[in-house]
Amino acid sequence: MAWFRRSAQKILSTERKNLASDLWTKCPGCSEYIYRDELERSQFVCPTCTHHFSISCHKYLEQLLDSQNGYTELNASLTSVDPLGFKAARKYADQIKAAKEKTGLNEAVITVVGTIDGYQAVLAIMDFAFIGGSMGSAVGEKVSRVIDYAREHNYPLVIISASGGARMQEAALSLMQMAKTSAKLSLFSQAGGLYISVLTDPTTGGVTASYAMLGDVILAEPGALIGFAGARVIKQTIGQELPEGFQRAEFLKEKGFVDHIVHRKDLKDTLSHLIGFFGYERSADPDK
Repeated sequence: MAWFRRSAQKILSTERKNLASDLWTKCPGCSEYIYRDELERSQFVCPTCTHHFSISCHKYLEQLLDSQNGYTELNASLTSVDPLGFKAARKYADQIKAAKEKTGLNEAVITVVGTIDGYQAVLAIMDFAFIGGSMGSAVGEKVSRVIDYAREHNYPLVIISASGGARMQEAALSLMQMAKTSAKLSLFSQAGGLYISVLTDPTTGGVTASYAMLGDVILAEPGALIGFAGARVIKQTIGQELPEGFQRAEFLKEKGFVDHIVHRKDLKDTLSHLIGFFGYERSADPDK
């Protein structure tokens, strides 16, 4: 038996040591710790409870597009300005600058043209890491332009939403984007275009009240938070308890607001199947 003597040295720091935090991630759904490499292999879906972690727009591009053929980004340089000189706890111009440095993006949405399983398609993918995926005038303009591009080239349109809603720092200028994008989608529909909307966690506010819910087919990731006003606001307004699972993807599918819930690993195949079902032809060999 070994004997150990307690050291008389005092503990001078109460700082908690971070033991390889870059190697493990705690799942907010089941509280299990997941090895980072395993999480990446599972497309950032918890292998225990299937919680879908939020991922960047570039991760969606990697998972959905045929990498062999690449993609072309549209309107990459379009970015927000501060037309109102908005000042609160932090200047809006400083928020934009910080978001660009953090994400490497110019805005909360990236718009591209590429191929999904050989089908030429136009995609707009929102990134929640850029000021909460909020929709300002630049986001609305990029989405509007990509809708026009899909209509002009007769390509199917896929928009993947992840947003806290309209960007309050732009006030009415951001709210105008709801009407503008909706009008563009109306023209796209009249021209016979196919629009597939994919709702991820979270999709809320003005984005939900405009282009996110106007798809010909509306898909959602499991457990995604989807709604306009927040649950607490609704509860206080109507003075009633809300149903269990309210504003989650499964609840909305039950009520008919979502057509289908799709696991992230199945999203590319689902999009490919839908595009082919609606009569589009492959423009490239997906195996090359």
